[in-house]
Amino acid sequence: MVGRRAVLLGAGALTLGTAACAGDGAGAPVALASGTPAGVYHRLGAALVDVWRSDLGARTTLLDSQGSVDNVGMLASGLADVAFCALDVAADGAVDGARPDRPLQALARMHDDAIHVVVPASSDVRRLADLRGRRVSVGAPNSGVLVIAPRLLATVGLFPETGLTAVQLGLGESIAALRAGRIDAFFWSGGVPTAGVEDLARSVPLRLLDLTVEVDALRRAYPVYDVTTVPARTYGIGDPVTTVAVRNVLLVTAAMSAPTARGLTRVLLDRVDALVAADPAGRAVDPRTAIGTQPVALHAGAAEAYRALKPY
Repeated sequence: MVGRRAVLLGAGALTLGTAACAGDGAGAPVALASGTPAGVYHRLGAALVDVWRSDLGARTTLLDSQGSVDNVGMLASGLADVAFCALDVAADGAVDGARPDRPLQALARMHDDAIHVVVPASSDVRRLADLRGRRVSVGAPNSGVLVIAPRLLATVGLFPETGLTAVQLGLGESIAALRAGRIDAFFWSGGVPTAGVEDLARSVPLRLLDLTVEVDALRRAYPVYDVTTVPARTYGIGDPVTTVAVRNVLLVTAAMSAPTARGLTRVLLDRVDALVAADPAGRAVDPRTAIGTQPVALHAGAAEAYRALKPY
């Protein structure tokens, strides 16, 4: 798994904090698989491991990764205990079963991602079909982007193997390649705004391709997707852009103990303020909707945390 680095945020056993409850798995080691440092998973992940350490007394580690597919692999192998994952990848993994003894389950629904198809503002590419014959980054190996990009391209009869010159780059690499003129466009799945794309837009005027027609075709084939709008002025774009939305979930496996899952979920719901401070996507995490992880089953410990919530 190329490019992953682990940042140890808590070394050695920690004492139970005042916010932790007896039996909530305090002191348990928790490795969280996040994503690329330029993306939303990583920013939210850093905030999560911090509050799990301070409020629960967990021994936390933040793992970089290529994205959702990479994260499912880390869960299946036992390298990670918790992982961010796009719901399309999570649903496939839950059905296929990466390892029968570690079935995927969820702690919470997180933010929704918007699919970005990014081109320079000066480009003559106006719709997805115009990518034929172009140099396009379709996502890093083992990323969720690399799952949805071919599905979207197929709606207009394009395929990475034949219809265009496809390269597999992560967000940071895609940004550098577009800035240098080595690619004509890149796909990205992330919260709005994504900090890395914002940074690029400060030096290179950008556009996002509108996917109104493609969303309908994609949802007929894959009902897990939804439709969303990137507001005008995001990344300096002049008009709102219709695109594909995919939910994100916080995954674990059935191997996690109920007390640990309960404690992690409880602190997550209690400390949404820390997520909001870390990234605007944190505003989407709502205790009233976080339980909605279907079609991925909720972990029994997480379900206990939701049942303990006071009615709104």
